[in-house]
Amino acid sequence: MKIATAAYPMAVLESWAAYEDKIASWVEEAAGQGAELLLFPEYGAMELATLAGLEVAGDLERSLHAVSERLGEADALHARLAAEQGVHICAASAPVFAGGVRPVNRARLFAPSGNMVHQDKQIMTRFERDPWGVVGGDPLCLIETDLGRIGILICYDSEFPLLGRALSEADILLVPSCTEALAGYWRVRIGAMARALEAQCVAVMSSTVGAAPWSEAVDTNTGAGGVFGPPDLGFPPTGVLAEGKLNAPGWTYAEVPHGAVARVRREGVVANRAHWAEQPRDTASVILRDLRAHTS
Repeated sequence: MKIATAAYPMAVLESWAAYEDKIASWVEEAAGQGAELLLFPEYGAMELATLAGLEVAGDLERSLHAVSERLGEADALHARLAAEQGVHICAASAPVFAGGVRPVNRARLFAPSGNMVHQDKQIMTRFERDPWGVVGGDPLCLIETDLGRIGILICYDSEFPLLGRALSEADILLVPSCTEALAGYWRVRIGAMARALEAQCVAVMSSTVGAAPWSEAVDTNTGAGGVFGPPDLGFPPTGVLAEGKLNAPGWTYAEVPHGAVARVRREGVVANRAHWAEQPRDTASVILRDLRAHTS
């Protein structure tokens, strides 16, 4: 299986047709290189707010609503492209007012059939909580596909091992991210690599890159695409299958051999996934020992 993960620059869109052309060009390029699974980043859909004008795009609250209002059209576009190109596409996540007062952060995975499954972010960052007011949405799900079982941990979610453990039956974990600083990029990358180690699976990270001065929400972006596995049998000793150049827009590609995940889980030098249950379940099993110097 060939995977393509995006380092995606957001732009001011002059028209809906410009957005269609942009997404179609990215999808066609990856499909043309033989990719079967394409990952776009967290909040990459914020550029849709520019279709309502720069005044709206520059206002945090209005931009959230503007993106949500366009998402039905964006989903129809991604469904059509997935069918036309015969690929699976995880579209850039977006704020969605899904019947609630506040938006969720939602990624959507499209199959070549055109069918779609969504995944909402579970744990919000400080900025998403205040001032964005983004809230947690639907629970985690495992997605059965022709490429294997896929799970999605949106950005910050990848930094929490119990969320990764909940998706330990996944062969592939998708980690769409949007990080302002280099430290943020590395936090998510380290989280993605840790989840690949623990679950002995493939973790795929995408990033928004470049400046978006028209947006209060995503004005500065640092990142790169990357594909990671457990540093064990059938995978590189570093665990890095592929990594893009920092802040360089474009696709990063990786080939994952057929059966690689099943083989490393079955025959690997270590068995992190299987041995997870041997960890202490609560702090009651932790013993406190005192090595401090004591005076009488």
